[in-house]
Amino acid sequence: MANHFKDIQPLPAFDQIQAKNIESEIDQILQDNRALIEKLSAQDTLSWSTLVQPLEDANDVLNKHWSPISHLNSVLNSESLRNSYNACLEKISIYHTELGQNEALFESYKNIIENSDQSKLSDAQKKYLQNSLRDFRLSGINLDTANRLRFKEISKDLSKLTSVFSENVMDSTQAWEKVITNSEELVGLPDSALEVAAQAAKAKKKSGYLLNLEFPSYFPLVTYCENRALREEVYTAYVTRASDQGPGQGEWDNSRNIDEILSLRHQQASLLGFDNYAEYSLATKMANSVEEVESFLNRLAEKSLAFAKKEFADLQQFAQTSLGIDQLEPWDIGFASEKLKQNKFSISQEQLRPYFPADKVLSGMFEIVRRLYGIEIQATNEIITWHPDVKVFEVYNDQRELIAAFYFDLFARENKRGGAWMDECQVRRLDGETLQLPVAYLTCNFTAPVGDKPALLTHQEVTTLFHEFGHGLHHMLTQIDVAGVSGINGVPWDAVELPSQFFENWCWQAEALALFSGHYETGEVLPESLLEKMLAAKNFQSGMQMLRQIEFALFDIKVHAEYTPAPSKSVDHKPEQAGCGQVDFVQATLDAVRAQVSVIPIASFNRFQNGFSHIFAGGYAAGYYSYKWAEVLSADAFSLFEEQGVFDLEAGQSFKRHILEMGGSKSPTELFVAFRGREPEVEALLRHNGLN
Repeated sequence: MANHFKDIQPLPAFDQIQAKNIESEIDQILQDNRALIEKLSAQDTLSWSTLVQPLEDANDVLNKHWSPISHLNSVLNSESLRNSYNACLEKISIYHTELGQNEALFESYKNIIENSDQSKLSDAQKKYLQNSLRDFRLSGINLDTANRLRFKEISKDLSKLTSVFSENVMDSTQAWEKVITNSEELVGLPDSALEVAAQAAKAKKKSGYLLNLEFPSYFPLVTYCENRALREEVYTAYVTRASDQGPGQGEWDNSRNIDEILSLRHQQASLLGFDNYAEYSLATKMANSVEEVESFLNRLAEKSLAFAKKEFADLQQFAQTSLGIDQLEPWDIGFASEKLKQNKFSISQEQLRPYFPADKVLSGMFEIVRRLYGIEIQATNEIITWHPDVKVFEVYNDQRELIAAFYFDLFARENKRGGAWMDECQVRRLDGETLQLPVAYLTCNFTAPVGDKPALLTHQEVTTLFHEFGHGLHHMLTQIDVAGVSGINGVPWDAVELPSQFFENWCWQAEALALFSGHYETGEVLPESLLEKMLAAKNFQSGMQMLRQIEFALFDIKVHAEYTPAPSKSVDHKPEQAGCGQVDFVQATLDAVRAQVSVIPIASFNRFQNGFSHIFAGGYAAGYYSYKWAEVLSADAFSLFEEQGVFDLEAGQSFKRHILEMGGSKSPTELFVAFRGREPEVEALLRHNGLN
């Protein structure tokens, strides 16, 4: 392993990024790129090497410069960085829309496809060109001048609105905190949560325990705290973030932003001839229609509803007879469920936490992918990061050649967006004769080490880690050299969760647990007795959990498919004129979906939608169903390992070769059939969830 990233390819110098310089640097890159595009468009000789490759090179310069800035805005947010980021976001949005509406480029791409010697184009190049023609059309290339300009304005406004949406969620999350000085108010909280709260208070020079809405603080409170009034207070603050309700009511309210986002998306889709934004979104996905998506989700709901109703009835009865709670309120659900789970299975996430120190989990996870895919992962201390907690790893193939790298940022902290995600730092591509290797950002929000204790993960957090690393493997193990279809690029959104959900399966296998579990004090592997309890409890309330995801997915597809602008609106309205009462439509849509598929009580003040960043600030708009759609693929893919062995090398190499290495160079169905030998079947998903 002689080569290291520091020797062959420069990575972002995070310590040199200054907010005051960002806008001028991006301006210069955009200016250079526009000049190049004008030059390329004027060529007489059109080919991949004379047109597409130089344009891809120029866009890679922009992407590699923007990627660390965008990432820092999520993980090390500050006012100055946020201002620079938002200023550039609009400019980059305009640039990409211009690219998509450039008639000369469009005609040139068509010319290359129609007139090139097809034998000289690789499958990946052909797929990229086909995708590009589709994307030109979805960017408004066929619109007249006025509507093309309107499309560009909408794209710019949407980039701004989605960014503000995300900022409001972050700001409202960080605005709420509560200091508890009397530990009796926190009875039931596990020691790990108390230690985190005490450390948080100490960091702010306060005595007692500091509670906040970051997940490592919020989740234990609503799951374990005996203090029902405190659970209600914390729950209320959490589900009213960025809304007109709760303790921060109105200050970071996303209601108007949701209305404007939906209105502008609808306009954009209408300009292109779609009936609604959901149809526009599905134009790049596996699913063929809104009806197909809703039918898929409704079938899953039908399979799950009877199970979920019984699960909730059992929970109600247990709460009444064992907890003295006559009427289950929303802030009781997590608490009562955890008590029932312990009662039935004598197992809790806190019992498991000591067996999953973060470093042991990482080393075991790396050993699993070594056995499956023949790759070696090695830490390096020679690459600059943005925070002392961040670790960097290099990836080597079975020939001991460097093939990728990734940053791991595992712990929650202030000024860091909540949740977990994978994003690309740079993508694998051929830059002339030089192969650019892929680099990933892998981000989580786990509880950081407390005092002398290492970071200890719950098994749920382990599963989250494996999920994100599955995305990372998709990005890093690709063998495709065309950026637009390399890694996760070009993969339909409803298939992109396949590798992530697939990798979660190893979190439940005894052979794998022996590799990534080890008590932080004794090193003892997770005992068989605990494993048996954990496996017995695996599908606890799986019907309720399935319906929760279906609720989110149905709301998403319906709110985008059924949205209609208020009568006073026209396609020429500006976003500041929006907000004409469509908030009622959003809430009514969510209420109707809940009436159909939810079995648990919902607080009247709950404003879940105002923090639903996946669809209003991320890439899942009219695509949240992808989690369940891809879960069919992932469960069926894993069933091969159930048949042949969880570390079967032949199956592992086949998944790597047909799925992970191929990126978006072929259709997901074609790749799945190549791996599995048939089209996907839903039975494995239902069986894994105990719903068959």
